[in-house]
Amino acid sequence: MPADLASMDHSELLELMNELGEPKFRAKQVLEWLSRGVRPAGMKNIPLKLREKLAEIPYGGAEIIERRYSQKDETVKFLYELDDGNIVEGVLMSYSYGKTLCISSQVGCRMGCAFCASTLNGKVRDLTAGEMLSEVTAVERMIPPDDEKKRTVTNIVMMGSGEPLDNYDNTVRFLKRAAAEDGLGISPRNISVSTCGLVPRINDFIKDAPHVTLCISLHAHNDEMRRRTMPIANAYSLSELIPAAKRYADETGRRVIFEYALIEGENSSDEDARALAKLLRGINCHVNLIPLNSVKERHLSGVTRQRAAKFAELLQKLHISATVRRELGTDIDGACGQLRNKYIGSLKEEGK
Repeated sequence: MPADLASMDHSELLELMNELGEPKFRAKQVLEWLSRGVRPAGMKNIPLKLREKLAEIPYGGAEIIERRYSQKDETVKFLYELDDGNIVEGVLMSYSYGKTLCISSQVGCRMGCAFCASTLNGKVRDLTAGEMLSEVTAVERMIPPDDEKKRTVTNIVMMGSGEPLDNYDNTVRFLKRAAAEDGLGISPRNISVSTCGLVPRINDFIKDAPHVTLCISLHAHNDEMRRRTMPIANAYSLSELIPAAKRYADETGRRVIFEYALIEGENSSDEDARALAKLLRGINCHVNLIPLNSVKERHLSGVTRQRAAKFAELLQKLHISATVRRELGTDIDGACGQLRNKYIGSLKEEGK
């Protein structure tokens, strides 16, 4: 049984009710509140004594302490505080098909990718499934759904701070709770999980999460290039990663998304596009090209939108599906880890 209340599913709540000497139907009542991110004190149809008992269990919450609205688009950046005082981020993005929330899976990250701000201060700890669920429900409490929609958040991407597959058990538990009808009720096909390439976990994911969209941060077409920006390449070569991606696509029937940050002078030439197309040929996949966001602590520069469009056009001519990702939230520190790092930096300056 998980240590925090918000991570529990119906069967675990049934077990808890039995331990507390409560009737079985209380499990369903509690779960309904949890799926809305309500803490025990606010569970109105639960007896006071049971609420008091539930309040003694760590909840696993994430509360919004800051939000920033983009002046360029409808993107909203959130800063969450966890129950232990740690800080993580989330980003809500609006599309024609609904609203997508990008959530964090760890406090910080230990993967060390050179283009990412999330990893600058290392990994502090993993998030629980309940804390990840709370990232979603906190947004929904703050921004009610449009019209008669059941939820504000229609899609989830696990691309915020942290490496989801480095927090494997909690990530899988979160995905099950997010997709469950008595959880968030979001279709697994509307959930994407991004990994820098932990090959053994990708293989596990085939059986544990076959319906989500797997996104792999590639950013290079050979091992030497990949090692310069992604330390994980020292553990798993492309000769291991690419077959694992193909196996996921073949066995699940789901198209794999390869994320490719275009870095000026590093991986963005016509020759790079041709080499990338050769590497990915034969895989049911799509390449999501990302003009690199500027992170002041790093010394890498992104390409222009025009260059990115030309790179995508060349991939398409070589029969590799590719698009250039929209730039969202650039005026509100939209890149992973930027807002959190600024917040932590301001606390250090204040001596807190």
